Amino acid sequence: MKELPQISEAEFEVMKVVWKYAPINTNEITERLLKTTNWSPKTIQTLIKRLVTKGALTYEKQSRIFVYTPVIKENEYINQESNSFLKRFYHGDLTAMVSAFIENDSLSKTDIDTLRSLLSKRSDRDGD
Repeated sequence: MKELPQISEAEFEVMKVVWKYAPINTNEITERLLKTTNWSPKTIQTLIKRLVTKGALTYEKQSRIFVYTPVIKENEYINQESNSFLKRFYHGDLTAMVSAFIENDSLSKTDIDTLRSLLSKRSDRDGD
């Protein structure tokens, strides 16, 4: 898998809007983010420019309006970040991570039931 650009938390908020509504213009991105953040329109425009520079977004100029589309897929980015987190904090050991959540009572009964169901389906699929 290709290495995807590093995206800050603020840039990730911009990407979530673009992933959901692409193609989307600058004004629409700004309008949506002003509802959920206290950022200025100038800050939002700076974040968009950074994402273009990093290769996460591309744009097309339609008369005087810039319309943005993502270059990277949301699921690819989330998978990369999940793997990075796992390696950084748990040395790549998924069992250690899940154990930490269980031991710290971070998982609800519903979470545990969901995990059991997922593991059961995976086991059935793999023929184990």
